[in-house]
Amino acid sequence: MATRKKITISTLRARKREGRKISMLTCYDYSTAVLMEEAQIDSLLVGDTYAEVCLGHPTTLPATMEHMVVVAEAVRRGAPTAYLIGDMPYLSYQVCPEEAIRNAGMFMAQAGCDCVKAEVDRRLLGTVKAMVDASIPVMAHLGLKPQSIASVGGYRVQGKQASDAVRIVEDAKMMEDAGAIALLLEAVPMELAAEITNSTDLPVIGCVSGPFCDGQVVVLHDMLGYGVGHPPRSVKVYAQLHDELVGVFRAYAKDVAEEAFPLAEESASMDSAQLSKLRRSLHG
Repeated sequence: MATRKKITISTLRARKREGRKISMLTCYDYSTAVLMEEAQIDSLLVGDTYAEVCLGHPTTLPATMEHMVVVAEAVRRGAPTAYLIGDMPYLSYQVCPEEAIRNAGMFMAQAGCDCVKAEVDRRLLGTVKAMVDASIPVMAHLGLKPQSIASVGGYRVQGKQASDAVRIVEDAKMMEDAGAIALLLEAVPMELAAEITNSTDLPVIGCVSGPFCDGQVVVLHDMLGYGVGHPPRSVKVYAQLHDELVGVFRAYAKDVAEEAFPLAEESASMDSAQLSKLRRSLHG
């Protein structure tokens, strides 16, 4: 397979103009990134869902900058041409613009990300503008914001009421005016997602927000049926790796218990002269 050109924000903007959808998946390690690069996934999101699917936490909140930058570095090594997004973890950007710039800069300079994603609304408009002014490309995450689920009472669709939808539309416009380079809409009605997508030149990525966005992102473990919990009902499950892997692990444990693995004829061995020498050295 021919090596593709590096995907940039210009690539994603061209996709939007041409009506060609953008594929995005979460990714948390080098080996998986290599496979996604080979499959030519357009964009990889090093999501703070790492805290849930890889570290076993019940929410995304325990993810730290140290976690996320190390993971992003590994993903970049595995997928050099994909558009790579570093997900700003909880409290890495909300405290003050200066801290947001410093942390976002780690994703860009150390991990080689193409942009950062932050869960924002108009209250963080100044922070988004400050990052943009510091030459940091920002993807604005609107709608359901998992880092704020304690405030909204859980994982719920946002913008179902007209007044709430208008506010999200206004926030999207504010983010565009502040210099955001793309939008991510999570868990909003598809009609609202279509309205925002059609009203902006920015690439709009949907996460359980219907089919009308410029691209889609899902959590890797959800689409593979891998891990705990249940994916959102609108996520297509492409494989059931949970059951398959459990079966593989059981087969391995059984082989070890029954001495079917490893087999002597498949193992390295010493020639007889060296074996005799070893035994004399050990036992006299």
